[in-house]
Amino acid sequence: MRLRMGGGRLGAIDPAAIAKAEAALKSLSGNFTQWLNDEIAKLETARAAIRDAGQTAETMESLYLRAHDLKGLGATYGFPLITRIAGLLCRHIDDKAKRLDVPMGLIDAHIDAIKTAARDDIKTDDQPAGQVMLQALEARAA
Repeated sequence: MRLRMGGGRLGAIDPAAIAKAEAALKSLSGNFTQWLNDEIAKLETARAAIRDAGQTAETMESLYLRAHDLKGLGATYGFPLITRIAGLLCRHIDDKAKRLDVPMGLIDAHIDAIKTAARDDIKTDDQPAGQVMLQALEARAA
């Protein structure tokens, strides 16, 4: 079976609409750094709550939600590496039955790596520093 662009019930994709959407995204991209930093600040607040109240169901759920947001937004904001790191953190704390047992050092390592990637403009794992961070996180998790 051969799929055709624009041949279905939805009609053809309008190149002008695509160009307009790309222009709108480009105009917003100047805000990406601030928005990314805002999301990282929320993650840091969730970590601080864990330090203050301990690893409870509530504090870990908040951390999970913040990490999950970054997993979805990192690449959108131009940082696919942050998406990967946040995804790894989510994987460690995804299971509600086990998340209270995740070592705080492992959580800290992921959050610190996210903050470092943003601060030092390390956007992908193609960059040597990005590769090193991912390898260190994987080694620590093992």
